[in-house]
Amino acid sequence: MHVIDVLLMSLRAILSNKLRSTLTLVGIVAGVASIIAVMTAISVVQGTMEKEMSVLGAQVFQVQKWPAGFNSDEERRKAMRRPPVTVDNANAIREQVETVDLVGAEIWDFGFVVAYKGEATNPNVTICGGTPEYPPNNTHYVGLGRNISPMDVKSARSVAVIGYAIGQKLFPFVNPIDKEIRVDGRKYRVVGVFDEKKSAFGSAYDNYVLIPVTTYLNTYGMIDRNGFSRSVNITVRAKTPELIDDAIEETRQVMRRERGVQANEEDNFDFFNSQSLITEFNQMTMGVKIAAFVIGIIALVVAGIGIMNIMLVSVTERTKEIGIRKSLGAKPKNILAQFLLEAVILCNLGGVVGVLVGFGLGNVVTAFTSFDISVPLEWAVIGLVFCSAVGIIFGLLPAIRASRLHPVDALGYE
Repeated sequence: MHVIDVLLMSLRAILSNKLRSTLTLVGIVAGVASIIAVMTAISVVQGTMEKEMSVLGAQVFQVQKWPAGFNSDEERRKAMRRPPVTVDNANAIREQVETVDLVGAEIWDFGFVVAYKGEATNPNVTICGGTPEYPPNNTHYVGLGRNISPMDVKSARSVAVIGYAIGQKLFPFVNPIDKEIRVDGRKYRVVGVFDEKKSAFGSAYDNYVLIPVTTYLNTYGMIDRNGFSRSVNITVRAKTPELIDDAIEETRQVMRRERGVQANEEDNFDFFNSQSLITEFNQMTMGVKIAAFVIGIIALVVAGIGIMNIMLVSVTERTKEIGIRKSLGAKPKNILAQFLLEAVILCNLGGVVGVLVGFGLGNVVTAFTSFDISVPLEWAVIGLVFCSAVGIIFGLLPAIRASRLHPVDALGYE
């Protein structure tokens, strides 16, 4: 008997018992859908997170006092005891590390109002005191006007580059360049406007003001509103992506020397780059992926037991049919193949439905957010492979039982 004949007979047997087949499929659909839905949802968030975390380019890293990423309370308390990173540290890196070409310094604070001629923003604007390296190191470029210049920094000028959202709020019909705004009540001349940079997580990429770091320090000093020392974030760009590891190591040596860290002491500063945070996020989601996979496998095993029971009932109901086929020359391997194929087809029909349902459920969040739709095809393949395995494993016993029936006994079965 040809494979196509076995396949057609298997399909006819499945279609002839629609209710039984449907009930069998429910467990398979639930198991596969649970895996695919969770993996798709994680893929949706992960893809958006990776895009958001890639604010630093492939060859840029950051030196900062605080550890980046998802940290424990103990790590945060430990970091609080570190001395602040300073502009002098940034200057030392700029002068002494040969594998880098751009070194910027940034200080951030938030909760300010920007006003222009009676129009004002909400009190949620962030101020960044920075250097001219800010746009290239943070991949956020000036779309209108100019960036702050080295002379702006050297002379501590009261100039500002405003975020796109601030420009739209305060200057909806007017060119903002050279207009005088008030930031936290102080006058600044607008020299540029950043390009729009939306965030799926609501990050304030378009709602901040960049002023020279010297202007910031002259205005606010190194002690914040809560009485804590301000710490500078240093952005460093390696000359090429291949040199980033060397640049980090050279920067580490300069920072240790500048901050008086002894040979037997650990670093009192941290490094951060986009890839390290992406890796950390992926490690965090690994537990969720494993849990979803285990739950899905348990559901598939339960469904597999159901399939085995239904196939055993099917063998009993079709005993006479098996006897007729054997009397007409069907070999045990043909009977085995038919029943095994029925189980595999049933499982994969449920698997296909489960994959589609899982993709739909996993992407529900994209309908209410600006997250990108994700379809992790590799998990669809994994799900269908496991469906086939479940069909083979749990369909084997009924198939063997059917193939071993004696033709005479089968024909005489009532």
